[in-house]
Amino acid sequence: MENFIVSARKYRPATFASVVGQRHITSTLKNAIERGQLAHAYLFCGPRGVGKTTCARIFAKAINCLNPQGGEACNECESCRSFNEGRSLNVHELDAASNNSVDDIRNLIEQVRIIPQQGSYSVFVIDEVHMLSAAAFNAFLKTLEEPPHHAIFILATTEKHKIIPTILSRCQIYDFNRIKVEDGVEYLRYIAQKEGVEADDEALNLIAHKADGGMRDALSMFDKAVSFCGAKLNYKDVATTLNVLDYDTYFKATELLLAGNYIEALMLFDDVLARGFSPQVFLAGLNAHMRDLLMAKGPAISLVEFTGTLVERYKAQAAKCHEAFLFGAISLLTEADGKIRQSSNQRLLVELGLMKIAGLGQKKNGEVTFDTLDIVVDLPELVAPVQNAAPTPTPQPARVEMEPRVEPQPVRVEPRMEPQSVMVEPRVEPQPARVEPQPAAKAGVASQSRAPRPSKATISLSGLLGGEAKTATELAAEEVAKKAVVVIDPRAEEKIALAKERMVEVLMHDRRRFVEAFQAMTVAGNVVTLTVPSGELYTEIMRDKSEWQRFIAKHSGAEGLIELNIIVNEQIRVARPITLEDRMRHMIKKNERITEMIERLSLDVE
Repeated sequence: MENFIVSARKYRPATFASVVGQRHITSTLKNAIERGQLAHAYLFCGPRGVGKTTCARIFAKAINCLNPQGGEACNECESCRSFNEGRSLNVHELDAASNNSVDDIRNLIEQVRIIPQQGSYSVFVIDEVHMLSAAAFNAFLKTLEEPPHHAIFILATTEKHKIIPTILSRCQIYDFNRIKVEDGVEYLRYIAQKEGVEADDEALNLIAHKADGGMRDALSMFDKAVSFCGAKLNYKDVATTLNVLDYDTYFKATELLLAGNYIEALMLFDDVLARGFSPQVFLAGLNAHMRDLLMAKGPAISLVEFTGTLVERYKAQAAKCHEAFLFGAISLLTEADGKIRQSSNQRLLVELGLMKIAGLGQKKNGEVTFDTLDIVVDLPELVAPVQNAAPTPTPQPARVEMEPRVEPQPVRVEPRMEPQSVMVEPRVEPQPARVEPQPAAKAGVASQSRAPRPSKATISLSGLLGGEAKTATELAAEEVAKKAVVVIDPRAEEKIALAKERMVEVLMHDRRRFVEAFQAMTVAGNVVTLTVPSGELYTEIMRDKSEWQRFIAKHSGAEGLIELNIIVNEQIRVARPITLEDRMRHMIKKNERITEMIERLSLDVE
């Protein structure tokens, strides 16, 4: 059986021209050879599998070639033949990962002194040089700075930041780039032709993407795919072999989300999980797919690393996607990707993100979604019953009272607050508002019998999901009330002050966090001032401000407008007894009869 040689070794570049994706480096090295401007030390750094050691070997062969041609080795002279056959004594390779001690560097220094028997230079290639110990680096410094004229050092590393600055300053540094997808695809196509393998563009694109810029990795995947598929590589089989999500999955997911079909999108995600892929892999892949679609919409298509028919597929789907949809999807997916590592339920996190993106798709298609529940509707027919309820067409002062289910109460209006969203619940029959004509001198609320016609109203999500329903007539009456004169109870201060203890007692059972604020409550007219120790309590009270106003009005019996003034004083802290004496004083302050009990029973405080 013939020995098999992997493609990474069989097709390893032998000339500068055959090196893939590093033209900026190969051109520089060829020019240096042609002009005879050779440095004594080079540092090749970059990701794995991009050609660092390969370029070092080609460079070593070219500078010792007896008949160089345009900076390239002739591959015909004795020096080139000995190098190609692995018997050259001019090239020395050292693996610093396993030879990283001071003794290894001393042996290397001894070899440097030997003059080459054939050719002009002795080339020392030190791979993974960042693995050398600190002592080995220091022992190597002098020789690296002033080597013999026949010695040239080529250091190769994937982690330049780990090399000490004194080494970096003695070398010419060459940074190798990641190999572009299109360059990788072209080289894979060349090898497939050499091997007699038929491969489609999408399969080669998938291999090049999976390799992430490393040609050695790409060739290893190519060999694996050929072992599974045989002489014909198709996209589906290659995706199965490499255990990666195929592009079709992301194209289909995008179509479903764009149509707002979140149910089918969730089913597709479940199928991905059933195939053994993690939620994080699907999330990252879908995010990259959305990014590529956004780039494919305009001149930035050059940033999409695809070739052939795959680029056309991206262009076709990008034409169907609105930029707002893609921006929103990328934002949601990026946010979810940042949370998924700490999430205890990664599947639910991804499903929630898919449903939100589907909502963006529904919004694009003009359907009602979670984000489009704030709808503006015209209410001329809802206000009509109120307009017809007036006894005469001429304006008359009136006092409007609304009683959907409770006894009539004066209308309370807060002039400093922004108008709240009007909540409308479908299928609620309108009830006529009771309008009682009053003499102008006694009218508490100035209004007109013919209600002004509001132009728009907002249907809020809170009104659809819960809360007290309001009829169409109540909506119109609230529009009238918004323009009403403010009603203030002249005895509001007295009523609220008397109800202070009652409110504190209620809060002791229901909401103890606010007891301290109401115990220190001050009242001036209809203005109630509460002092809280933190911004969190301030935010909570302001969020439910209208509820707190109703709470105070209910327990005090004060009618009309009640203003709330909230002050944050972070210096306020609830006194907590620490020592035994402090606890005893605290208990006695709460109940003075404890002292009498201690004396009668002769109790010890401890």
